[in-house]
Amino acid sequence: MSTTLPTPPTTRAIEAEPSQVAEFIQETSALLRRLLIQLQRRPVTLIAGTIQPLMWLVLFGALFQNAPQGLFGNDVGYGQFLGAGTIAFAAFSGALNAGLPVMFDREFGFLNRLLVAPLVSRFSIVAASALYIGLLALVQTLAIVTVAALLGAGLPGLGGLLVMVTIVLLLVTGVTGLSLGLAFALPGHVELIAAIFITNLPLLFASTALAPLSFMPSWLQWVAVVNPLTYAIEPIRYLYLHTDWSFSSIVLQAPFGSVSFGAALGLLFIFDAIAIALVRPLLQRRMS
Repeated sequence: MSTTLPTPPTTRAIEAEPSQVAEFIQETSALLRRLLIQLQRRPVTLIAGTIQPLMWLVLFGALFQNAPQGLFGNDVGYGQFLGAGTIAFAAFSGALNAGLPVMFDREFGFLNRLLVAPLVSRFSIVAASALYIGLLALVQTLAIVTVAALLGAGLPGLGGLLVMVTIVLLLVTGVTGLSLGLAFALPGHVELIAAIFITNLPLLFASTALAPLSFMPSWLQWVAVVNPLTYAIEPIRYLYLHTDWSFSSIVLQAPFGSVSFGAALGLLFIFDAIAIALVRPLLQRRMS
């Protein structure tokens, strides 16, 4: 009579882990598909989010097309200068709105249904929202890069485009995390929309999206150098204006010193880490 020995606990854990990862991916993809279906039914979100920065690019570019040559750098037109700011701000605005679908799910009761569902991880809800916003940001970036190229702003090389996508995703990750945190912290969508409205334009004007740092008064320069938008805009702008970029290239002359390309990316990583550290306890508490 043979006896079947039980599987050791360590072996069972090893066998269960790939299954849990697969279930997490399946849950995330299903929730992402739901968001994409909603977008397909109501594409105005993507259309408006893409048209607005394109209008800014065209109108602001036309407004300053007769600016004195060299005002924004040697042989740099305002269209070239503005393109980077438009790309970063479009991604920022989309990520700032990431909490709205979650807030509406809260208000309509769908989120409660998800929280009581037998999910392998409730953070698939957050992951799906982050992936959804990342996809929208990439679509908007592609549209802006194409229109900017048609308007004469040029086009970075393939390596520069890949780095640009990385920068956009870094910015989107941190801002999406903060927006989702607000969606769980605030009582309703009215308060969330108010927070987005108060945050959106001030952070645009307190960055280097529309004007170089040297144009700003000293107090606004200090505000701009703590704004994560600036550290997304300046590397993208450098990619547009220089073909021989490297991670040691100086992209910003801040009041505290020079900021290199690599340092700007590092500061975006730090911003993401801080944003995730701030919202993670809130998400764990609300989703437990």
